[in-house]
Amino acid sequence: MNKKLLTEIKKGSKNALIKKKIIKHFILQGSSTITVLSQNIGLSIPTVTRLVSDMCQEQLLEDLGKLETSEGRHPSLYGLKADSAYFVGVDMNQFGINIGLCNFKGEMVKLDMDIPYEFSNTQQAFETLCELILEFIKKTNINKELIFGANINISGRVNPATGYSYSIFYFDEEALSEKFSNHLGLNVFIDNDTRAMTYGEYMAGSVTNEKNIIFVNISWGIAIGIIIDGKIYTGKSGFSGEFGHIKTFNNDVLCHCGKIGCLETEISGKYIYQRLHELIEEGATSYLSTRIKNKEHITIKDIIEAAVEYEDVLCIELFEELGEKLGEQLAGIINIFNPELVIIGGVISSTEMYIMHPIQAAIRKYSLNLVNKDSVITASRLKDKAGVTGACLLARSNIFNNND
Repeated sequence: MNKKLLTEIKKGSKNALIKKKIIKHFILQGSSTITVLSQNIGLSIPTVTRLVSDMCQEQLLEDLGKLETSEGRHPSLYGLKADSAYFVGVDMNQFGINIGLCNFKGEMVKLDMDIPYEFSNTQQAFETLCELILEFIKKTNINKELIFGANINISGRVNPATGYSYSIFYFDEEALSEKFSNHLGLNVFIDNDTRAMTYGEYMAGSVTNEKNIIFVNISWGIAIGIIIDGKIYTGKSGFSGEFGHIKTFNNDVLCHCGKIGCLETEISGKYIYQRLHELIEEGATSYLSTRIKNKEHITIKDIIEAAVEYEDVLCIELFEELGEKLGEQLAGIINIFNPELVIIGGVISSTEMYIMHPIQAAIRKYSLNLVNKDSVITASRLKDKAGVTGACLLARSNIFNNND
């Protein structure tokens, strides 16, 4: 498949729009028979057969062989041709960046985690990020003509429809997605990091058949991703999910958003980090006491390791306190949305039982029984790969997205 064909599919004739629908069907459903595909897109079997044949010749689809059935004829199974297109996903976080490359089927073919990157809201940091992405692409040895798009995850306020970020790299009136596109020579999308993690879990993680899902990203900050009836909810301007900036506590702590008493001021990795330092200064003991007293640099991952690997009592207590507070707030979310599934993700979810048990107990305590009894609370399956996985899959989805 080449980019000329891609352009024809993205915007073109009636057949091109139908091909987009067929591709979207395979993205969401995986392999499929002609009959199922015909039912899904509402076209006759002869028409779908002709289009699928054309798309196989164009290297978009491939015949996967016969589907084994208990009786009758064995229909042919079709699917996306894996090596016909590739998509790049970039996930920025506090510690560095993760970059992945997936094929047309959505399978990760290359993944570099924790690439060192010192973020600052400057033009130089923007250019450095672009250089790291281009270096990654070069190392894949994939013909750049086969890389159809990229998605870059950004924390904070991001409008994926317009390509604007109002949190970082907001230097002028040019959309950030266009800036990236011009520097990288690719079709680039941007999206909120929590929303990308949510999509990653939905497509390749903890989700089976659930369609109404809340994903909780508890990392340095906290936010939620929302899926309603199988579709990501972005809100009017793309700013949905700012869970961490609900006025919750009467603590007079100034949040980085400029407001006071936000939920994030006491339920976040940042809070755990600051509170641990305060307690040790007050005389509490921890596995990390010596390093903190010696002014050594520690990260939230060090605190998690102290709890999980070394069973540090002080760190465990902090995570349990956070889990109880978070569960109390999530009880309200469950009462509002009545979701089938609540996924706890982000770096702090790796503390597992130390945060999951208090969350589950608090949800049972503070939410309505009739509402919460059908809501499953689980930890992220993709863990620290949720963001980069979601970024790759969003790049693929957005290329073929349409509102026809």
